[in-house]
Amino acid sequence: MTDLRDILIVGGGLNGPALALALAQAGHGVTLIDALPASTRQDDAFDGRSYALALASTRLLQQIGVWSHLDGHTQPMTEIKVSDGSAGQGAAPFFLHFEESDLDDGPMGYMVEDRFLRRALMKAMADTPGLTQLSGRRVVSQSVSANAVTVTLDDDTQITGALLVGADGRQSGTAARAGIRRTGWDYGQTALVCAIAHELPHHGIAHQFFMPPGPLAILPLPGNRSSIVWSESHAEAARIHAMDDAGYLAALQPRFGSFLGEISLAGKRYSYPLKLSLANSFFSQRLALVGDAAHGLHPIAGQGLNAGLRDIASLAEVLTDARRRGEDPASPLVLARYQQWRRFDTTSLALATDTFNRLFSNDNPILRAARDLGLGLTNAVPSLRRGFVREAAGLSGDLPRLLQGRPL
Repeated sequence: MTDLRDILIVGGGLNGPALALALAQAGHGVTLIDALPASTRQDDAFDGRSYALALASTRLLQQIGVWSHLDGHTQPMTEIKVSDGSAGQGAAPFFLHFEESDLDDGPMGYMVEDRFLRRALMKAMADTPGLTQLSGRRVVSQSVSANAVTVTLDDDTQITGALLVGADGRQSGTAARAGIRRTGWDYGQTALVCAIAHELPHHGIAHQFFMPPGPLAILPLPGNRSSIVWSESHAEAARIHAMDDAGYLAALQPRFGSFLGEISLAGKRYSYPLKLSLANSFFSQRLALVGDAAHGLHPIAGQGLNAGLRDIASLAEVLTDARRRGEDPASPLVLARYQQWRRFDTTSLALATDTFNRLFSNDNPILRAARDLGLGLTNAVPSLRRGFVREAAGLSGDLPRLLQGRPL
């Protein structure tokens, strides 16, 4: 069977649904194809995964009707503290300290748990006309003609549209079937991810602590809980991840410190090998890539999902403006505009995170002295500090309308 839709989106995680909402609300017909069942996406169990949403990203979520479904489930980040040091020895005397007052627009960002964000996206999609969801279905092949793209699902259903968007992660089948290759390298690090409960309040402060093996992020969640993203060498991470919960906490404690009192695990533990992975092109014939399908970054600044939402805001604006002008939204000229908007920004962000990780993930005394001095000098100059805050909040550069809090 064949069903004609304007835009087909493969991937039902976070970026796919957000793009589907933005496009459908702008008048495009959209079909979202998700390999996972809807019941899995709607699972209410807390699994420890959370995201740091930049202020600009929250504006997009407000515009596409998602933010209202997150009421009571977000934690504003009122301060960010960036320091350098070693496990068990505390932080160096020079550090960066960003405060809410450094930004005129409000909090720099918000923390939200994966379970609540997933469910908010699904609620918003259920309320949006022109958006069809196919859950528990996997794309097994795709073909392109001069005027359309067709995907075949694992139940032999065929769906045809004007444009195919891959939002299916770093191992994107959509990109692979289109012959789009990737460039990148292994960082030699694995991220250990979990959530903890702690005795003392965090006061909305996010911490980024750089240690020789890799950075540790402590990000505030609602209540006396925090999200942890902790990088170690592959071998050391595998050893720690294999421990029982008591051993895991014992390994985390000297790195975490005692500033929040006693700590305990809240939710599951995860580990992810860290790699830089950039698609060599963000588009092909009647095809575009967004999110991790286009770029996989080091989590050092928590910009992975925020970069994906920038893709979504940019692609939705390019496609909507093209449609209003009577252009074919899947023409190479239109898709090249999207790539031009996003390629430089994502490459720059990838190189910046790579440079920061290499600069801080070592114990070279000369580099340590230089980076600590740099942190201290930046902290002492208000204009530099405010520039970093605006970058962290996603407010710098050529912002698409949705990230400005404006409709398409």
